[in-house]
Amino acid sequence: MADTPEFRPEVLREYALLADGERGALVGPRGDIVWMCAPRWDSEAVFSALIGGAGAYAITPSDPWYVWGGYYEQGSLIWRSRWMTSGGAVECREALAFPGDRHTAVVLRRVHAVDGTAQVRVVLDPRAGFGRSGLSHLECDGDVWTAQVGPLQLRWSGAQPAGEVDGGLAFTLTVPDGEFHDLVLEVSDRPLPQRPVVAGHAWEATEAHWRRSVPELGTVIGRRDARHAYAVLRGLTSAGGGMVAAATTSLPERAEAGRNYDYRYAWIRDQCYAGQAVAAEGPHPLLDNAVDFIAARVLTDGPSLRPAYTVDGGTVPDERTLPHLIGYPGGGNRVGNGVNDQFQLDALGEALLLFAAAARHDHLDTGHWRAVEVAVGAIERRWGHADTGVWELDYRHWAHSRLICAAGLRAVARAGAATPQAAAWTSLADAIVAETTRDCLHPAGRWQRSPSDPGVDAALLLPAVRGAIAADDPRSVATLDAIRDELTQDGYVYRFRHDQRPLYEAEGAFLLAGFVTALATHQQGCETEARAWFERSRAACGPAGLYSEEYDVNQRQLRGNLPQAFVHALMLEAACRLARPWPSAL
Repeated sequence: MADTPEFRPEVLREYALLADGERGALVGPRGDIVWMCAPRWDSEAVFSALIGGAGAYAITPSDPWYVWGGYYEQGSLIWRSRWMTSGGAVECREALAFPGDRHTAVVLRRVHAVDGTAQVRVVLDPRAGFGRSGLSHLECDGDVWTAQVGPLQLRWSGAQPAGEVDGGLAFTLTVPDGEFHDLVLEVSDRPLPQRPVVAGHAWEATEAHWRRSVPELGTVIGRRDARHAYAVLRGLTSAGGGMVAAATTSLPERAEAGRNYDYRYAWIRDQCYAGQAVAAEGPHPLLDNAVDFIAARVLTDGPSLRPAYTVDGGTVPDERTLPHLIGYPGGGNRVGNGVNDQFQLDALGEALLLFAAAARHDHLDTGHWRAVEVAVGAIERRWGHADTGVWELDYRHWAHSRLICAAGLRAVARAGAATPQAAAWTSLADAIVAETTRDCLHPAGRWQRSPSDPGVDAALLLPAVRGAIAADDPRSVATLDAIRDELTQDGYVYRFRHDQRPLYEAEGAFLLAGFVTALATHQQGCETEARAWFERSRAACGPAGLYSEEYDVNQRQLRGNLPQAFVHALMLEAACRLARPWPSAL
């Protein structure tokens, strides 16, 4: 838009997340919402400036001489952008009304003149279809604007008389010292109710729901950050139970390396990680969400379980590019995902681990036990097949995939010890471990990635952590030693070696691997070292406390889609487990 702030991309550490379970938005340091898909996670974006599209919603100090800060209200995804200007301090309190409605996004923004009169520039420029369609049928009644944006209905309440600028709306808002002003944006794929959302009521309901949704987490380390991780996972989880892997698409894992994907879908593995993390502290609602969603997918698809689904259990659309978008710098312009062409064996093992974790809290009903039996049957049928593995690479007999299935079988056998199948499940686990030992035990005594790849892989810490083999088994100890020797730098952990380059030149440190290393080290009884791994990875975030998939150690920057759910899950689990001795059985 002309005569408006420039909505150029920022480094990822500068963004905060607003989320309500059904969609998410990213807010930058200029008060610019540069990413939001509506009405749902995998819908087309109405604000897509993050990846080079048109469309943003900004509230920015009119005084160009300002510095930015911000913080979350604890135990919530209510964000406060804060600017110190030459004339004082101004805040913008921001949230998506929570819990979200599947059809309607409600963006709450409250400008507060904290110290001195506040004057801000307000710009609303929604563009449906990733920037293709602007406002149409624009009408104003007092301080309420209505319009269409592509196929969506829009209403904007609390706006002062605004000028139409290059297809959008813009005005300057003045708020007297100590007072506040509310703006409410509604975007829906259905006709909007006759009356606009009342800001005060929406704020009260949102605050109350966040208070009820995020547990206190009494016995953890880094309690504030652990609660924040739970809040992020809750914000990414829809009413139907499905949790997206991330809120965004096409943010690069490595500049110009072609590794940029659409993660706005529910990965089986990622949601199992989240459920197991929650179970480490207690039977909180996100555990039941994960169990219900995963069980439904297992019961429906069995041995044909797909790696990922839409959050309502549908098929992930195939990958395509959006030629009219230039993408985030160094990234791409992809939507959809090629995951339907993959088989990931470890997802079946992770499902069993999730069900066992729920059973320990007596949160597994008869239907869920039926899903256990189906998952076991799928492992019996397919554990000898090649798969694409935890990192979604080429088809091989990955050691991690098989060993995680063994861990899941052992876990459900313990949880269902009274069932007649328990002994058979344990025997199958023994057979899988024996075969993996035969073809994936390195001469050095550690696990290797596959029969044809002798390299070490950080994912190979998980089988011992999850109970496939004992922590003090020589294979477990040798694998942890090898990872510390070969895959770490400056306290950060990498997935595996791509080639002979230094680790940091091939990709960023993998934050999930850092938290898994903390768990594995804690399991070995090395408490001080475990805390060091945990704290190093915990610090790899920006002011909003959000983690991406990777961390560029040299440039100290986040890489990949934001926020990455499974990193928050493992951070939460590590915060819970490192606060107490390792349990004798999981």
